[in-house]
Amino acid sequence: MDGAAGRLHSAGAPLCIDGEMAYIRLQGTQAPPERRDGQRRNSFMIELYTWSTPNGRKVSIALEELGLEYNTHSINIMEDEQFAPDFLKVAPNNRIPAIVDTDTGQSLMESGAILLYLAEKTGQLMPKDAEGRWRTIEWLMWQMGGPGPMLGQAHHFIHFNPDKSEYAAERYRNEGKRLYGVLDRRLEGRDFVAGDYSIADISIWPWISRFEWQTIDMKEFPRVRDWYVRIAERPAVQRGYVVPNAQDIPMP
Repeated sequence: MDGAAGRLHSAGAPLCIDGEMAYIRLQGTQAPPERRDGQRRNSFMIELYTWSTPNGRKVSIALEELGLEYNTHSINIMEDEQFAPDFLKVAPNNRIPAIVDTDTGQSLMESGAILLYLAEKTGQLMPKDAEGRWRTIEWLMWQMGGPGPMLGQAHHFIHFNPDKSEYAAERYRNEGKRLYGVLDRRLEGRDFVAGDYSIADISIWPWISRFEWQTIDMKEFPRVRDWYVRIAERPAVQRGYVVPNAQDIPMP
């Protein structure tokens, strides 16, 4: 690998799916920023298929935090690239993100499963003790079942389709506030949701980063605000946030 810290951005990289070589040729790639520390702790390569959404950013942030080498394949969901036959070989549910681990040929879709896989493989971002491990999994599942789908609906009815359904907008705005309240109470006396910084925080944070879309006033949730800023200041989070497209991190 060259001076770009080994992280590539490819529109035609080889990968192994079910023991066979295939090529993904998807358009719209853009080189992500370089790491500043020059350190890499792992030698295997991850092929990352993603877009600039909360679920996509979970995985790019995790990869940066873990110091993993990865190629980024930009899947423009606004142009229906997630339905491309080659992408469906990796992600049968036609959703980003997805990965292929070139060390093993293992392909995975679903952001929660990917975070668990990466944490288990590297032995990082997951507590070693049983209590901490299950607490981390608990809050990861909370994100998958709560902020993910519920705040996603808020984006739809409040941000993208305002005034289409007053009932839906109010329903998901109120559910969003409830979920922020749950998180705010959880963070009382804690820097992170499950002890040390973990995949639980990484899974939740990108959804909170769209607090403006959700019309959430962060002043109402001071512990969430402080936690959010604390994570936003991490260099790996800043690098992962701009994959595959450079955007500013919203700050409260």
